Formats: sequence, C-alpha cells, structure tokens
Amino acid sequence: MTILIVEDEAPIRVVITNILEDEGYAVVGATNGLEALRYLQQHAELPRLILLDLGMPVMSGWEFCAEQHHDPRLIAIPVIVMSALPDLDQKAAALNATDILGKPIDIDNLLATVARYHQ
Repeated sequence: MTILIVEDEAPIRVVITNILEDEGYAVVGATNGLEALRYLQQHAELPRLILLDLGMPVMSGWEFCAEQHHDPRLIAIPVIVMSALPDLDQKAAALNATDILGKPIDIDNLLATVARYHQ
C-alpha cells in the first residue's frame, strides 16, 4: 500500500521517498496540503499513511489536517507530522496526529515509525 509524503522541500521529499522505496514501500509525493488533498479526493485507493510537514506554502499541514477531519473518507488515514518546530508533540496532539518525526529526520526513527503504522 501507499504512503503519501506531503513536503514542500524537494530534497527532503526525495530523500524520504528514496529511503522508503528502498524498503519496499510505494510512495507518492505532494508539495503542499492542497496538492495532497486533491490527490486524496481523486483516488479511490487511499494511502495507508501520510507523512505531513507543517510549514508549507499554498496549504499548510495545519490547514490540511482541518480539511482531512471534515472528510469522513480521509479521517481514518494515520498522519505522522514532520517538523523542526519546538514542542512538536503538543502541536501534533492539537492536530490529532498519530505520531511525530522531528526534523532533521533520523532514518532509523523514520523506518521504525512507518513500520508501526504501515501494516
């Protein structure tokens, strides 16, 4: 099944994509929350997991989560928030995020976290 990576910084998105694909995961990327939301609305088969940056142009991770929670079809998809912001655990809890990944991303932590939710 697919993992959706929502990250505006192409180098970060590409590195995470490559790491996950090397581990056998199918990955789709989006550059902002709006692009991710459109992808989700246009595909019948939803990803099993979303890795979501918070600070993005066009539609932030905060705005994406608000839209996701208004759509019964999307609300069940686990979201792992990725950010370098302080107090990330509190911010993620406010978004009802499933888990967090601090930036810079630790590869072992990334793989362990994804494995917990991608079954």
